[in-house]
Amino acid sequence: MKLCYALKWNFIYSFIQVRFPHVNHISTEELAIWLDDKNTTPPLLLDARTPLEYAVSHLQGASLIPYNLPEIESLVHYSAATPIITYCSVGYGSAILAQRLQKMGYEKVFNLKGSLFLWFRYGHIF
Repeated sequence: MKLCYALKWNFIYSFIQVRFPHVNHISTEELAIWLDDKNTTPPLLLDARTPLEYAVSHLQGASLIPYNLPEIESLVHYSAATPIITYCSVGYGSAILAQRLQKMGYEKVFNLKGSLFLWFRYGHIF
């Protein structure tokens, strides 16, 4: 069962990497360490899902910016050097949002690999 689960995630992640080759990714473990480190500036967390999904669960401190909003420029007012982590359920929608942010000139954008499904699977809290 674990092998099948791992193969599915490897396929999903590979698909996202091929579809969004210029989007950087961060693992759930790397993000957890970053968020726990009180000596570093925390990243801006952006939830790329729908308002209903966000209402059910989201990472603490995350802002909602659905990946499919036609205009996001008016919602994001940060320095181009601000570290930004995008996430959704599995990582596809958040990769779309990450790509859009990169095109807007944001330099430190990372998509959360496996997004909320892996975040929760590895025991991290919302």
